[in-house]
Amino acid sequence: MTTAWVPCDASAVAMGADDVAAAFEARGVTVRRNGSRGMLWLEPLVELETDAGRVGYGNVTPTDVDALLDGSLSDDPARCIGIVDEHEWLTRQHRVSFARVGLIEPTDIAAYREHGGLVGLQRAVALDPEQVVQEVTDSGLRGRGGAGFPAGIKWETVRTADADVKFVCCNADEGDSGTFADRMLIEGDPFTLVEGMAIAALAVGATEGYVYLRSEYPHAIRTLRRAIDIAYAHGVIGESVLGSGRRFDLDVRVGAGAYICGEETSMLESLEGKRGEVRAKPPIPALEGLFGRPTVVNNVLTLSAVPMVLADGGAAYAALGTGRSRGTQVFQLAGNIRRGGIVEADFGVSLGTLVDDFGGGSASGRPVKAVQVGGPLGAYLPTSRFHLPMDYEAFAEANAMVGHGGIVVWDDTMDASLMARFAMEFCAKESCGKCTPCRIGSTRGVEVVDRIRAATDDGVRRTQLVLLEDLCTTMTKGSLCAMGGLTPMPVRSALEHFPEDFGVRPDDAHDAAAAIPESATVTTEGARP
Repeated sequence: MTTAWVPCDASAVAMGADDVAAAFEARGVTVRRNGSRGMLWLEPLVELETDAGRVGYGNVTPTDVDALLDGSLSDDPARCIGIVDEHEWLTRQHRVSFARVGLIEPTDIAAYREHGGLVGLQRAVALDPEQVVQEVTDSGLRGRGGAGFPAGIKWETVRTADADVKFVCCNADEGDSGTFADRMLIEGDPFTLVEGMAIAALAVGATEGYVYLRSEYPHAIRTLRRAIDIAYAHGVIGESVLGSGRRFDLDVRVGAGAYICGEETSMLESLEGKRGEVRAKPPIPALEGLFGRPTVVNNVLTLSAVPMVLADGGAAYAALGTGRSRGTQVFQLAGNIRRGGIVEADFGVSLGTLVDDFGGGSASGRPVKAVQVGGPLGAYLPTSRFHLPMDYEAFAEANAMVGHGGIVVWDDTMDASLMARFAMEFCAKESCGKCTPCRIGSTRGVEVVDRIRAATDDGVRRTQLVLLEDLCTTMTKGSLCAMGGLTPMPVRSALEHFPEDFGVRPDDAHDAAAAIPESATVTTEGARP
């Protein structure tokens, strides 16, 4: 009997995957629902089991089912991509966190074990907590949520803290534009996240964990809750994690859609039932986090890398990547791009390789003008920066950030001044309002950019450029968190790389930055986390 794999990922469902699955079932075909392979331009990507392997067919509709079953589409290179596991787009990647996504049914725990799942947790059970933390430290794993803080240092701080209760919290409030890796991993392989959180709990002595998951991800919410129930039933979590005698309870909490809750302390406030608002630091969450107790806060991709770290050892993970950026990152290609989707590769892969080679350039066929890396607060980079390696330090030196790994592409019709305005407008709408530089600075920022765009006199424009730079400096140095502190990054990068879109010469933009006297800037050190 024929078996068809039809993705249940939200991206495939949005393109009609459920109807395709129903059409197969109506013809007596065994249908299995997997996560997405990440080749989003081909969704729904249906795979038929054959003796040679699973053969993929792209952009399948219910009306294609008969032709697909009788072999009529097999010779159409535009529809049949051959053995999916052998496809060049996948074989060039190095899938670690996404190793099982698309291969198995998301909540099939037996298949999860067969493909290497729970090996890391079993090893963690056999080690002392400090040994588990040491493996994570040795791996060089850094926070994949954007900050890049070493996970081992955070875990050790929580482990050594004295408290009656400790927590592990996963921030799955994936709100950055062009990011969808958290959602796809939860929908395609939720046990990897459950396992990673259980390992973290054993390492630091936590007994309770929460996944803070955005309400805009209903498929992910259902899948993760189902996976947690199964994990309890199989003794993976609960009263005795894999028979270790150590307890770990895990639950899902659904956020209400506030972008600011992607910031760890705002998320903790929301988990406590309060308004999502940034906390001042210190104290840090590792010492006084959820309900004032020591708390590990990591994002989905960070925690999902942990099972591999424990399974293969910290040294094996540290052997991947470059410089201080160890391991792999899950890059997300979106925007005006021909082949959007998920690319997991070692740190160090170039920006150009991701956009041009994996992404295939712009979907419109026009020249690429800019890419924004790291979400709506990331820098706009021109094609002249495509040589940059995806590396935390290399991007920081270029006044940019890797962030959560999202890459959004624009062709040459983009207006960079409008994008700079959008950055300020976005901050004004999403700010929690607690600090003045962010709340008021972003509002004034929209007004200043509007005046620059409307100016017909060079003198007026130069004056407004000086004001904009002063405003950006104040927001960067005076904001409580990265919301206001990073908003100037896309504004400054747009002005630096695309000054003509603001009606100014490159020298004018440079002179505006140099015109700010030291006395005019806020000098609050350590304002951003």
